[in-house]
Amino acid sequence: MAAATAVAEATVLRHRTWRSRVSVNNVTLGFSLAWLAVVVAAAALPGVLATDDATTLDPTRVLTAPGEQTLLGTDHYGRSVLTLLVHGARAALVIGLAATLLGMLIGSLVGLVAGYLGGAADMLLGRFVDILMCFPGVLLALVIASALGASTTNLIIAVGISAVPGFARVMRGQVLTIRGRLYVEAARSAGFAPGRVLMRHILPNSVAPTVVLATVTVGTSVVVAASLSFLGLGVRTEIPDWGQLLAMGQPYLAGAWWISTFPGIVLTLTVIAVSLAGDWLRDRLDVD
Repeated sequence: MAAATAVAEATVLRHRTWRSRVSVNNVTLGFSLAWLAVVVAAAALPGVLATDDATTLDPTRVLTAPGEQTLLGTDHYGRSVLTLLVHGARAALVIGLAATLLGMLIGSLVGLVAGYLGGAADMLLGRFVDILMCFPGVLLALVIASALGASTTNLIIAVGISAVPGFARVMRGQVLTIRGRLYVEAARSAGFAPGRVLMRHILPNSVAPTVVLATVTVGTSVVVAASLSFLGLGVRTEIPDWGQLLAMGQPYLAGAWWISTFPGIVLTLTVIAVSLAGDWLRDRLDVD
């Protein structure tokens, strides 16, 4: 009787813990999706969320602290930091999404071919991925961006190539696992062409982990692009992006901390929100 009671109490405790964990996860996911919705809205409709002109200079309110008139303060040109953050969201998202898509396409193709063909192809493509992995992602993107020059396209290429090794390794691992399954062997035995087996049976079953990785990589790409802009390798326009805002505020940290602080907070929240969305997507797709 005592043992049965203990088991029942343990079951109830686990159930309550599970419900509490689900509740916390739902709340954090809700906040993450809400924040991402705000960032997307800022990128799509910056004029709606920020009515001030991001290119107008106002000497009368230079380095104004956050307050009722200027919610997040102004920079050394008198421009609203909030307005600059809203208008900078488009560049951050465009570069992050485009670089992730480029890295996913190249990396997935490399991993798909290497994992399916094996042998010499796997060795050669594996050495190519190993060479890329010798460099940290930010350093690799820095080298490529320095060689190509400052432009939006070059920045996307630099950040995208730095993401290739991760996608290649994930796709290769999935293909190696799936190509030995019975339904793949049955398709080969039926006389299907290798291309059909690859596209109809292997690729669709290897996509889920790549999609999850792509979700997380968007946040990483945004940070890498902002890092390059901070170092002066970004695109110089009238409206600075988040990385340029961080660099602009560096000389004024002692007296005008808000110029760099708020872009840093926005970047951090965006990366956390994307990571939590990726975790949720991983659970939904049942990816180990």
